[in-house]
Parts: sequence; structure tokens; C-alpha cells
Amino acid sequence: MDVSTRHAEDLVTGIPGYAYDFSSLHYSGYVTVDERHGRHLYYYFATSERDPENDPVVLWLNGGPGCSSFDGFVYEHGPFKFQFDERKGGEGGLVLTPNEHAWNQVANMIYLDSPAGVGLSYSETQSDYITNDTHTARDSHRFLQRFFDKYEEFAKNPFFIVGESYAGVYVPTLAQVVQGSNEAADSHRRINLQGYAVGNGVCDQQIDGNAIMPFAFGKALLSTELYRSLHRSCNGQFWNASYDSECGRLLDEAYDDLRGINIYNILEPCYHKGAEQDGALQQAQQAQHGSRSWPFTGSVKPGLVPNWAHLLGELGHTPPCLESREMWAFLNDDDVRAALHAKPMHIAGRFDECSDRITYSHNMGSMLPIHAELVSKGLQALIYSGDHDMCVPHTGSEAWTRSLNLPVRERWRPWLAGKSQISGYVQEYEGLKFATIRGAGHMVPQTKPKEALALISRFLEGRRL
Repeated sequence: MDVSTRHAEDLVTGIPGYAYDFSSLHYSGYVTVDERHGRHLYYYFATSERDPENDPVVLWLNGGPGCSSFDGFVYEHGPFKFQFDERKGGEGGLVLTPNEHAWNQVANMIYLDSPAGVGLSYSETQSDYITNDTHTARDSHRFLQRFFDKYEEFAKNPFFIVGESYAGVYVPTLAQVVQGSNEAADSHRRINLQGYAVGNGVCDQQIDGNAIMPFAFGKALLSTELYRSLHRSCNGQFWNASYDSECGRLLDEAYDDLRGINIYNILEPCYHKGAEQDGALQQAQQAQHGSRSWPFTGSVKPGLVPNWAHLLGELGHTPPCLESREMWAFLNDDDVRAALHAKPMHIAGRFDECSDRITYSHNMGSMLPIHAELVSKGLQALIYSGDHDMCVPHTGSEAWTRSLNLPVRERWRPWLAGKSQISGYVQEYEGLKFATIRGAGHMVPQTKPKEALALISRFLEGRRL
């Protein structure tokens, strides 16, 4: 039976605003991961335009925690580009066109909204919106098992888990659950996990928190005098300074200098929308930097990670400096929801980039032991960083990958996406590659789509970067 016929109920046959033929088969809908509580995770599956029967399957996860993977779909590497109708002064409906740097040119791409309460995923039980790293990984694993039961023709393909930002927690914790299940399962239930990749991903509270000041100084955002004083007073430990210390006072001064910078890409403007949003932005940045432990921040109990919506208030569930009108307009349109087999708002709720419905606890601690375990079991890992991201700077990612003490296969060298221009730098360890992308921010495929496609293609194919 034809694949599209077998999965006809989830087949996407058209999308409002897109006037082209699809270059491959697209599916979307819900997978129920808990029947008793009514917990339903939403996915969009764009099969490969090249060789879907043999190309790898990639699960994409955005972070937050609490942010939708439609961020990656709409702004980074999904099949379409989105823009408002310029013929109407940018105030018309959305126009979708093919994305020449879409990742489903080389892979079968699954975009998953996880956990329940994020994006278009929802639960019929309110208590499900109180969750943590462990529950999220277990639900995502259950999703994968049921997804591959449904799309069994893809179960044999190489499988990779990829994500960015707080998916630096989502990705390795899910990979650990999948790997553990594979070791205990019979051949039918095994998922063909080959590796994982994380872009500008959180990993370790202390290492990530200590990375910001050296990054800011290295990018000429802090004076030499202030940085030397900081380093001396804080003894190189910036992440947990007390407020009444000299280190804390100097950190306040440093963050005053950084306020107003787009933390996701220091080269890009900071989007403001009126005085109220500007005030909310300053409030968010104060909360963001106040605890000295970014990216795990906020006035919350230890271990509890505030989702962006709680920090931003009037910003409308948008991370600071970013503007996401296209995503809101697209996924809060009734006709679009119907075309994508998503539940209407009265069931699944209004779509927001980052959900204010969930309460999330970071209960798994540092990811360093998990990375070491996964690589030791033969999984291939790619850790990549846009080198102009101040949210989770490359300085931290380079430090923790080095701290794993893996054998070095190739020392630091440039890599090229094309024939002549340097795209970034890479250090290759046994089982793990660390790569930078020159000029990219937190969302690498958004600012450097060509380089991101080259990077992920070579990693999935096991080629040298």
C-alpha cells in the first residue's frame, strides 16, 4: 500500500498561503502518549526530498523550556519561508515559499512540540503541565515508539536527535532513555539511534554561567578595566556571586553595560515594540541576569527553571529582542490549524512561541555525565555554536566539550561550507565534534542557513566537516 494512503488521516495536502506543490510527503497530527490523562503531543513530519526510504530520520526539538519546535520550523530550517504580503505593506496575510536551505532536503524531519502544554501539544489533565526533565524525556520516548509503530517504514532508517538552547537538556536526556530502552528491548522495539546534535545548548550550570563574562569581554562589550576587576573580585566564578559582594556589585555594572544588546545575536538589532515592551524587556533582562546563573535563572525555587513567558510578562511569550509575528499569525489561524490537523484553540489553546501553561523543573543537573556516557556507548555527537550568541556562548560549550577529556582526532581548524570562505572552526574528538559557525547567533540556521545545512548534512552522513 502507498505510504500516503496508509497515513491518509495525517497527510498534509495543502497549507493556506503556500501556492506550490510539495516536494515530498508531509504529515502532521497528534500522538497520544498517555491515554489515562489524555496527554497528546503534536508533530509535523516532512519526509526527505532526496531519498526518504534511506535518508536519516531527525527529531528536532527547540528549548525554553516551554518553547515550540515550530520556531525551528518557521524561522530556521523547515520546508517553507514565511513573510507577510509585501504588496499590502507587510500587513496582509502570510505568504509561504520553498526554503532552499530546508533540512528535509537531506533528512526526514520530525518537529515535535514537547512537553504537553507547549505549542500545539496539550493535555486533558491540568496537573500534566507540572513537569520536569525526566517526565519530558519519557514522554518524548513514548512518542518516538508510537511514531515508529505508525510509520514503521522509517523505523529502519538511521535516527538522530537534534535541538538547540534548552534542548541541550532535552536531547541528551532523551538519547539516554532511548539508548537504555534499546539495550533492554527486543528487536521490534529498538529505535535505530545513531547520534545526536545540540546547537548553542545549555549543559552545566557553572560552566554556562561562567562563560558569559569572558565572551562579552572578548567581543568588546566590556572594558578591560571592568573585566580585570571582575576577574579579580570573582576569582573567575561569575555564575553564583552573592548580591552584597564586590563581585556582585561589579556584575551589576557589567550587566548594565550589556542591557539592550540582543543576547541571542549581538550583531543583530534588539526588536522593540513600544514603551511597554521596552520596559518589559529591561525587567526581563534584570531577572535574566540577576541570579548569576544564566541560563537557569529567575526568582524561583532551586531546580525550577522559569519559562520565558513568566519572565517577560507584557512581551507576549516572546524571548527578549526577538519578533515572532509570523509564527503567531500562522498557528493561530483556524484554517491553518485545520490544514495541519491541529486541534482548535478551545481544545489545544492559543499558540505561543513559549508557553505560559507549564511549570518546569530542571531535575537532571549537569549534562556532562550523560554526554560522556552516550559517547562511550558509540553514539556520534555534534556540539555546535554560533559564535555571536551571548545566551549560551561558545566559550562555555568549548570548555565543557574539552572537559570530557576525549581523545583528540583533529585539532582546532577552520571548516568551509563552500569553496573558499571560512564558515567556522572545528575540533574533533573521538565520538564528538565541536564546531563554531562564524557570525551566527543562538539560532544558527536562522542567521547562517547555508552553513547550517552543510554542517548537519556532513554530520548525518558521517563525513568530515
